[in-house]
Amino acid sequence: MVTVAQTGSTNADLLAIARDGGGEEGLWLRAERQTQGRGRQGRAWQSPVGNLYASTLVRVAPGDPPPPTLALVAAVAVEEAVRGAVPAERARRLALKWPNDLLLGQAKLSGILLERSGDWVVIGVGVNVAHHPDLPDREATSLAAQGSATDATVLLDRLAELFAAWLAWWRRDGLAPVVARWSERAHPPGTPLVARLPDGEAVEGAFDGLDAQGALTLRLADDERRVIHAGDVFLV
Repeated sequence: MVTVAQTGSTNADLLAIARDGGGEEGLWLRAERQTQGRGRQGRAWQSPVGNLYASTLVRVAPGDPPPPTLALVAAVAVEEAVRGAVPAERARRLALKWPNDLLLGQAKLSGILLERSGDWVVIGVGVNVAHHPDLPDREATSLAAQGSATDATVLLDRLAELFAAWLAWWRRDGLAPVVARWSERAHPPGTPLVARLPDGEAVEGAFDGLDAQGALTLRLADDERRVIHAGDVFLV
């Protein structure tokens, strides 16, 4: 595990290492501050000192489940790490939201970003530990705001341990156990959601779980079941 005071983006740094042939699975890079942090679809990710900004490398091999499902592996590990860091009454309000967010109530607490270079997948994790942003389109919160005294270093130590365990299960037992744990930790079936797809279409429906490949399923008003493979999802 390597920690730097500042960098542009931990994901970008590990992508460069992977492209240069210096990658090692299990390496974690943490920055105390990022100057070019980003979320999905190129969105800026605010990166003040005190939050967790870290990325790790996974080298996918023949026989592994589909690489995009590493987002689910990371999500269950993040949820478990955070669950152990907040008071029990707050932990009961934690919920995973497809494809990559951890919420407390309706407020975003963390996000995950996957990027790929050849056989390497870089998994970036951002958790609002000490601070949370004022977002225009959704609520946000932080561990500190929820009564947690943990810091980014302690949280990452636990996260790295959990991620390694879930990665091993993903490889050994396939995607099913990961989907099962993700589903246990998600918002309840029937939760109203709207999915904004890459082509601009908005699909509104009730959360109907994940399919066997980890895609989101929505139950529409006419009882049609719609499978969502990519997009942004919001609670209604």
